[in-house]
Amino acid sequence: MSSPCARVRRVGLFGGTHGNELSGVLLVRHWQQDGAEIQRAGVQVEPFLTNPRAVERCTRYIDCDLNRVFDPESLGRPVVEDIPYEVRRAQEINHIFGPKGSDDAYDLIFDLHNTTSNMGGTIILENSRDDFTIQMVHYIKNALAPEPCPALLIEHPSLKYATTRSVAKHPVGKYQT
Repeated sequence: MSSPCARVRRVGLFGGTHGNELSGVLLVRHWQQDGAEIQRAGVQVEPFLTNPRAVERCTRYIDCDLNRVFDPESLGRPVVEDIPYEVRRAQEINHIFGPKGSDDAYDLIFDLHNTTSNMGGTIILENSRDDFTIQMVHYIKNALAPEPCPALLIEHPSLKYATTRSVAKHPVGKYQT
């Protein structure tokens, strides 16, 4: 369980995990050009384009889904010539924002996605025992009221998540229709 008083010092804002989901891509590119609106004193905020080759082709992925390869096996694969692009990219992201599961990992990764499902702006959480993300969702929901902002918990007791955001101590996904 996380401490509710733990300071968040490093935040990653990810867009383009799936190259055909352009809202996060546009936001990341905007923040990379002018990050004034996301900067806060005492917090390092890093906008990051996660899958640039897929974005360039406007396709979900090149070789495999980047949002499924942050498992120990993929992250530990030797780098060889025929390694799938997204596995290599996962290793790079893990090196920059992790390592996953370590004290050195970024505190928060907010991974921005699109969906064609009629779910509006929805926050996705993977852990109901993470005090920080629960408090953050509460804050976001209150800040957006009266607009709805559902939170979806996809927690499973025996599942180890291999999502892009799972590198962080506090992983959060945001989906927009």
